[in-house]
Amino acid sequence: MSDVVDASALLAFLQGETGADTVEEVLTRGSDCSAVNWSEVAQKVGAAGGDWPLAAALLSSYGVRVRDATVDDAERAAALWRSGSGLSLADRFCLALGDRLNAMIWTADTAWGNTDRIRQVR
Repeated sequence: MSDVVDASALLAFLQGETGADTVEEVLTRGSDCSAVNWSEVAQKVGAAGGDWPLAAALLSSYGVRVRDATVDDAERAAALWRSGSGLSLADRFCLALGDRLNAMIWTADTAWGNTDRIRQVR
């Protein structure tokens, strides 16, 4: 089974937060990230005054594959929307990519819980 990493997991890794070691282990196995989540990480690193080119190079050095968002992903993300669920559009794109790739999904967003295919990094 492949691994998909959410923006929250990548940010935990980049910022050395709790769970960074778990994310690093996942990254060393090879992992995928939706282009939507990649954009979220770039935006948050930049907004915090970080060096996005350096952060992107670090993630790329682990072989993170940035996957294009497809029409099917977009429709799946729309179908996952529920009022009050707390899932952002980027969250739903991550879940849609995980569905498409039949992958384990790694997140630091505790609201997602733990399931047979969603794992918390903290």
